[in-house]
Amino acid sequence: MNEIVKLGHPSLKSKSTLVRDFDKGLHKLIDQMYEIMYNANGVGLAAPQISKNIQLFVYDSGSGPKHCINPRLITKKDTSVFYEGCLSLPGYYFDIRRADYVKVESFNIFNKKEIHEGDELTARVLQHEIDHLKGKVLLSRLKRKERREAITRIALEGFPGKHEH
Repeated sequence: MNEIVKLGHPSLKSKSTLVRDFDKGLHKLIDQMYEIMYNANGVGLAAPQISKNIQLFVYDSGSGPKHCINPRLITKKDTSVFYEGCLSLPGYYFDIRRADYVKVESFNIFNKKEIHEGDELTARVLQHEIDHLKGKVLLSRLKRKERREAITRIALEGFPGKHEH
């Protein structure tokens, strides 16, 4: 469970279920996810990336560790293209179009509603992790031809090992 799964793992294609139990086990899982994310030099980690198909992700886009349980995107504005990577596709980066600003409603470990919002990196991370909870990986954001080329390249070259920035 401390292993980040790679492209092709079934948990990355599955839609995640709502978290219903806000218990000690969930608290422990969130702490483990922070540790896994930081050890991988990541800025976000969704539960499906460690084989848990529940609506939970952790992130740190520069202002400390945060978590979102059962998140829902409520606002997004403007768009831009940015070179984006993923811990489940180590060593690969793609130009991805996303909203420049988002507002997300979610719950915290104490089952209290919270708002997570931001622009630039924070907006990208929030959208990227919500995609994981919907069973989508970075490649699903590419045009068909680009996606085919990326999958072929990954199949031929494999993953370079540990995620590097």
